[in-house]
Amino acid sequence: MAINESLAQASNIMVYGAMTTLTGAMGAFAISLAKGRRIETLEESAERATSASHQVRMGSTATLDRPAVSTAIVTEDGRGEGRRAGNIGMSLTWLSAIFTGAAIIFRGLSAHRLPWGNMYEFSIAAGFGVLIAYCVMSLKRDLRWLGMFIVMPVLLDLGLAITVLYTESAQLVPALNSYWLAIHVTAAMVCLGSFAIGAALSVLYLVAERVESNIANGEAPGRLGPLAQRLPSSDRLDLMAYRIHAFMFPLWTFAVIAGSIWAEAAWGRYWGWDPKETWAFITWVIYAAYLHARATVGWRGRKAAFVAIAGFAAIMFNYFIVNMFVSGLHSYSGLN
Repeated sequence: MAINESLAQASNIMVYGAMTTLTGAMGAFAISLAKGRRIETLEESAERATSASHQVRMGSTATLDRPAVSTAIVTEDGRGEGRRAGNIGMSLTWLSAIFTGAAIIFRGLSAHRLPWGNMYEFSIAAGFGVLIAYCVMSLKRDLRWLGMFIVMPVLLDLGLAITVLYTESAQLVPALNSYWLAIHVTAAMVCLGSFAIGAALSVLYLVAERVESNIANGEAPGRLGPLAQRLPSSDRLDLMAYRIHAFMFPLWTFAVIAGSIWAEAAWGRYWGWDPKETWAFITWVIYAAYLHARATVGWRGRKAAFVAIAGFAAIMFNYFIVNMFVSGLHSYSGLN
């Protein structure tokens, strides 16, 4: 079936539109973060974090389950300095998600197929997944303080997709022409978007925890103090990251199982330790270890954050290094 070049070009235009609005959103979120202030001071947060750590060691999770710190960016007068910039950032983020979604739809219509056939297309879909996950989460709580740490990676992702990973719209290779493409890749895309937010929260936790620990020990906050002052408390960040990973892990498990079922249909075996399959399993093991350690050993805080970050690093390694530099049955990057 012939490729509709007009729709393919419209898809590219939508990607550039998303990059433009993401740039504006990044600037707005940066202004909001710079002007925002957390409700409690760093000293109060450090004192409370120390109390939370004590309760965890004593077997209580009350502090973690009901943190006293709001995630809203407010000032002493309660009006929320930087709120307007944050609202602009959120509006532009929603617009970016719409542009990215339109780019995916136009790309699929141009080739009359699902638009997840190569690294370029999945990069666009992954960026859309991150934006949608962030926007949906922001409907229930104020996450403007997180905005810059979400839109910046997505902007880099789209920039890399359109410059390095770009592939002309074409038909799918035979092995991908299956309804399992929609099931397996959609699940992986949703997981990637949510795990990206979980990784961002884990990194920010390390920032907040370091500053709170310095203050609790009577030391200066350090160079990370100004950033930590504009974030929720460390125990709140830790809890948010855990909930995201715990909620999405079953879906990641389903994605791995769906991939093995598809492999049996395409290649006649469920599992063959292909490089991409191997790294998908390694990623699953890391996230399983993260959840198991928290549930049984009581790992919270810094150790858990490093494990969560390692899990997302494994996803990125699988996506970029394995796809681009390792040969296997999953070599569908479209770059060769």
